[in-house]
Amino acid sequence: MKALVFAAGLGERMRPLTDTTPKPLLRVGGKRLVEWHLEKLAALGVRDVVLNTSWLAAQFPQALGDGARWGLRITYAYEGGTPLETGGGMWNALPVLGGAHGTDEAFVLVNGDVWSDYDFARLPAEPAGLAHLVMVDRPAHAKQGDFALDDHGMLHAEGQHLLTYAGIGMYRPQLFDGWRDIVAAPAMVEGKPKFPLAPLLRARMQAGLVTGEHHRGRWTDVGTPERLAQLDAALAQSAAST
Repeated sequence: MKALVFAAGLGERMRPLTDTTPKPLLRVGGKRLVEWHLEKLAALGVRDVVLNTSWLAAQFPQALGDGARWGLRITYAYEGGTPLETGGGMWNALPVLGGAHGTDEAFVLVNGDVWSDYDFARLPAEPAGLAHLVMVDRPAHAKQGDFALDDHGMLHAEGQHLLTYAGIGMYRPQLFDGWRDIVAAPAMVEGKPKFPLAPLLRARMQAGLVTGEHHRGRWTDVGTPERLAQLDAALAQSAAST
């Protein structure tokens, strides 16, 4: 099993901390944000991890090396000086994940700037459709949710009770089949397409090809210095009580 970690964002809301450090390399609970994910991926049995990078990209191999300390093989997929957003970033990483855009092997996807106690072992190794997303209750800072989860585990672009996508899931490369018919005119940056992933997911949801689950445990979108500090304090308190 392979995994992709999104780590290319500019971290603009996290400034000034991200002026000198990429957000996934900020420390919380005694380790870098991305290290929490790498430990869980290794425990899951993942051996190959692709880290997509852009902002301050050189710091990632300096901090994480080749992944050997976790029993992983880390490959860095550089997007260029401008991040390609979630869709473009995943598309850019697919050749590194599978050697070709046509591979059908599902892979774990995790955003490098979230923290959760979600057990990655709950992810389906073979999702029923093209993607399986972990959803959480909408946090207070979110203006609206992302997708609706029905009683049969299917995700929908609209619904009465919208949940928030946790930035954790299983994906098949075939999610991108015919993607240019959905994202008709993506921006091009240094010859690479830049576009969000959400339009592809919504299109596949209409076809009944995206499943999901509701995680009711702990989850934080570590998007601001305040939320980083709150999470760090909470983890310190948890460590002190064990």
